[in-house]
Amino acid sequence: MRPGTSTSKRQYILNNWYRNELKELISSNIEKWERIIPVKVDDFGVKSMKTKWGTCNIEARRIWLNLELAKKTLQCLEYVHEMVHLLERRHNDRFIWYLNKFMPQWKSYREELNRLPISHLDWEY
Repeated sequence: MRPGTSTSKRQYILNNWYRNELKELISSNIEKWERIIPVKVDDFGVKSMKTKWGTCNIEARRIWLNLELAKKTLQCLEYVHEMVHLLERRHNDRFIWYLNKFMPQWKSYREELNRLPISHLDWEY
């Protein structure tokens, strides 16, 4: 970035970089998991979310993932289980059965993700 770039412009540039990097990871992640889970994702996107790591629109077969996942480990991105919602809408026993079948280590990934804050907004210099 150029010297003198405003803080808001720096944040905008950095978020766009994170978004582009995350989209590449998500794309390859979807390709990988579509070969494992019998579902097809028609579309995906990245957006800032304050309380969720991801959401799934079952009718549109579209998943949205939190921009903050770009700052987490690849295992955290793997854990975000929106594709499984294309098989089961709710977090019920059937949903857990699918998670256990397709990703037996999901609980350790969930624990790692839950230990981390969604984001850190109050930076001080």
